[in-house]
Amino acid sequence: MGMFLPTLLHQTTPEQAAEWVPKAQSMQMIGTYAQTELGHGTFLRGLETTATYDAKAEEFILNTPTLTSFKWWPGGLAHTANHCVVVAQLYTKGKCYGVHPFLVQIRDLETHMPMPGIKIGEIGSKLGYNTVNNGFLGFNKVRIPRTNLLMKNAQVLKDGTYVKAKSEKLTYGTMVLIRVLIVTDMAYELARASTVAVRYSVVRHQSQPKPGLACGGHGYMKSSSFPFIQAIVTASVTYEGEYTVMMLQTARYLMKTLKQALSGKAITSTVAYLLDFDKNSNRNWQNTPEGIVIGFQAIAAGLTKAAYDEIEKHEKTGLDYEDSWNQASVQLVRASEAHCRVIICEKSWLEAQRLTKSLSPALSKVLLELVELYIIYWALEKKGDFLVYTKMQKDDVMQLQQRYEELLAVIRPNAVGLVDGFDIRDEILNSTLGAYDGRVYERLMEEALKSPLNAEPVNRSFHQYLKPFMTAKL
Repeated sequence: MGMFLPTLLHQTTPEQAAEWVPKAQSMQMIGTYAQTELGHGTFLRGLETTATYDAKAEEFILNTPTLTSFKWWPGGLAHTANHCVVVAQLYTKGKCYGVHPFLVQIRDLETHMPMPGIKIGEIGSKLGYNTVNNGFLGFNKVRIPRTNLLMKNAQVLKDGTYVKAKSEKLTYGTMVLIRVLIVTDMAYELARASTVAVRYSVVRHQSQPKPGLACGGHGYMKSSSFPFIQAIVTASVTYEGEYTVMMLQTARYLMKTLKQALSGKAITSTVAYLLDFDKNSNRNWQNTPEGIVIGFQAIAAGLTKAAYDEIEKHEKTGLDYEDSWNQASVQLVRASEAHCRVIICEKSWLEAQRLTKSLSPALSKVLLELVELYIIYWALEKKGDFLVYTKMQKDDVMQLQQRYEELLAVIRPNAVGLVDGFDIRDEILNSTLGAYDGRVYERLMEEALKSPLNAEPVNRSFHQYLKPFMTAKL
């Protein structure tokens, strides 16, 4: 439902915004955003819901012509929303102009009953987010005014003439915004998980498990909050654009940019490293955060060029570009991942250095050490790529490993203070393992005693199932 108001704010004309935005802000209009369909997710061009313009009535007629065209997944759609931004294929004068957003009233404002021609319901239980009533939505000749097409970018005139948007990409503005917000939301969930794990590790001392397993069996308890967090972050890998699809979309940008660079055209600063591949790959290696970032740039440039060459290789065999692209998809995903790692490591280090100018020396030291730890961690994880694309040697790897372990020891005394800095209240954290007071075992027992199975000393299942087995002559 968080996509509804941003869409009205950014995809409507001033007149439309004046009519709808105040109603949405005052909750007269409770809305959601319906794009994904039962049979179509990321492939927007394949959406099947139609909005056909009737010039005589000056109305659009919405239809879901197949089972797979039913809208599927929108949050709050099943029982909460009374309006919906529906993304549908726009038809006018017998021609399809692609997907466009429409505002549709789906429930009566007084009775909350579905409007005529609307088929609506809830999709069922999920791995997580079960407090959200995700729904399905179908249309059977549902008519809406022409002016319910969100017309900031593209328009349909009264006679059915289509006025094209300056850029088709503007229609996807809401989706881009939500993808940015997903990163913010997942950073918060990682902060929650880190807070629980670090606080619990202070209390629990038992052998030396890997960090990912540090909460052991107790981490499997629902009361730890980890199952809840995992259900949330697992969904984020898929919704609003599945991971591989996002990587391939980034790869399209990289391939386009590399082609521009090879032809001598200017490219943006975030990918300027593509121009410096030879220089960066032949630099003398430096075991510093700055040196590692340059190494990541060399890797990203090398993998991008390798994917570019792979596409060209398949094209020379007679395949068209799209088939060649599919053949090179593994290399393309690797190139995208490498590019993302460059951005994260480079910007994290630059931002940490910028912040130190306004922080105390003690806090600056901890912050720089933390970011350095992150950068070195990924350098060690990707040492194979460093050995291929940079002048890193075996001795450099050993030195990085030593520095990594030194940083772990230096940061460890500040670990609790660092996660406390997230300032997540116990009521929000909702974890027996990660509460501020450190009463881990007491809280685990208190939570266990709340189980309904502890309501009676002898569970009824004993009399119903176990005792007959015990007394029977088998």
